[in-house]
Amino acid sequence: MAGPELVFAPLGGIGEIGMNLSIYGIGDQRRRQWLIVDCGVSFGGEEYLPGIDLILPDIRFLIEERRNIVGLVLTHAHEDHMGALIDLWPKLNVPLYATPFAAALFEARRLSEPGAPKIPVNVAPLNGRVELGQFTIDFINVAHSIPESNALAIRTSLGTVLHTGDWKIDATPLVGAPTDQAKLTALGDAGVLALIGDSTNAVREGRSPSEAEVAKTLAALIRTAPARVAVTTFASHVGRIRAVAEAARLAEREVVVVGRAMERVVQVARETGYLDGIQDFREMQAYGYLPPDKVLALCTGSQGEPRAALARIAQDEHPEVTLTRGDRVIFSARTIPGNDKAVARVINGLVTQGVDVITDRNHLVHVSGHPRRAELLDMIKWVRPKILIPAHGEALHLAEHAKLARDAGVPQVLVCRNGDLVRLAPGPAQIVDELPSGRLYKDGALLIDSQAPTVAVRRRLSFSGVVSVALALSEQGTLVTDPEIELIGIPETDAGGRPMADIARDAVEEAFDSLPKPRRRDPEEVAEALRRAVRSAIAERWNKKPICHVHVLSV
Repeated sequence: MAGPELVFAPLGGIGEIGMNLSIYGIGDQRRRQWLIVDCGVSFGGEEYLPGIDLILPDIRFLIEERRNIVGLVLTHAHEDHMGALIDLWPKLNVPLYATPFAAALFEARRLSEPGAPKIPVNVAPLNGRVELGQFTIDFINVAHSIPESNALAIRTSLGTVLHTGDWKIDATPLVGAPTDQAKLTALGDAGVLALIGDSTNAVREGRSPSEAEVAKTLAALIRTAPARVAVTTFASHVGRIRAVAEAARLAEREVVVVGRAMERVVQVARETGYLDGIQDFREMQAYGYLPPDKVLALCTGSQGEPRAALARIAQDEHPEVTLTRGDRVIFSARTIPGNDKAVARVINGLVTQGVDVITDRNHLVHVSGHPRRAELLDMIKWVRPKILIPAHGEALHLAEHAKLARDAGVPQVLVCRNGDLVRLAPGPAQIVDELPSGRLYKDGALLIDSQAPTVAVRRRLSFSGVVSVALALSEQGTLVTDPEIELIGIPETDAGGRPMADIARDAVEEAFDSLPKPRRRDPEEVAEALRRAVRSAIAERWNKKPICHVHVLSV
């Protein structure tokens, strides 16, 4: 009989940015205890996934194994690490653990979601320890762009794994303590079997600048602004919110919070002590009553989200907040890949209004919360793992992190994909199996499988339109009335000016007349013949094939 093994499998977050969900298992192949780390989302895009707001990991394997799951631990409160909980936790119903800020922000997020189920959270103390079955998990403070980001030291009888979560080295973070070098070094002294590490910035040389440097830049830009100022950043970036508030106070400006997500984070940050000493903010309704040189709007919408505050301001559609020529907007955030067009649309709308737009292209108004190459090397030197598995990154990021680790002398480096089951011990690390994995799409209130035809059809609808044909047939196979034809999303006329509806109608009549009379009594044959004829006729003049539905009613 095979002995116990320690295994690791990513069900999301490898080969992509976002949708982080990792599992660790201990035991023999027939029965293992499982520990889940994080349960996040990534975000859809109208260009590729029309109508899809969120992408979630497929957890069918975990549903089958739910009786063997000892718990789910969050590293921190970013949506790509906890955003899938409301939809997926009820399918598992396992103990959930988070530190105070993450627990409070999750509860506020849950309460804002209509119909969200009650999800109990066990609050773990900062730098604390949790015992879950055969796993002992130590929370280790790391700097990041949200309070209470944690690396997890996962201790087992077969060795210790360091799951870094999202981190960076910042000696002067504006919120929370710096990354705990002493604790990480002590962990390395005791022996670390494997490091599962953040690869987001593995392609960037050097070190990430400090949040303190961004704070200085923001203070100067806010102090010298001649009129109104609006700042947009990630709503969860409490350190940046704090920096903006202190800059506003020095410039004798009142801070007005604009956007529900920002209001929610500010409330949670005050409750958990991360905005202690910061002045009270004004409600959005106060914006219009304050002089232009005495107000600062702190807005959601740094990623160009169409329903967020800044996008509505850029289109002059916000009910309370307007900007005019001479005002200044500071984008204190990095544009996430895939959001470029949406952000550009917002910036262009602001520039059209005469607003001075400042981004990280021309000022140090944002720094990443992830480690660059020199920081990755520091982590390797502190921890000295026997095995390193790059995580949290696209293929290029993973490959660069792997090469860096090999060059640094890590004995074994393994690059895996979502669904790969990696045996960490005993013996050398290797991929030993493949678990079911994939993606689920949040489509309105429903979760659908990414392989379902829904989105593919919707994507076709977005560029090829629909022709709907309805006709009634007698038992003898004759038309009872003229066919009804409707065109949706199709040009009204062809290049010669002839109505497309007439072209479709002629195709219907010609195809029907050309059918032998016995076949006209078969509704399915009639529908297929007309569908082919209409698609061909429209495509001949448009060079695109529409979706065509033919409804035959027998009377």
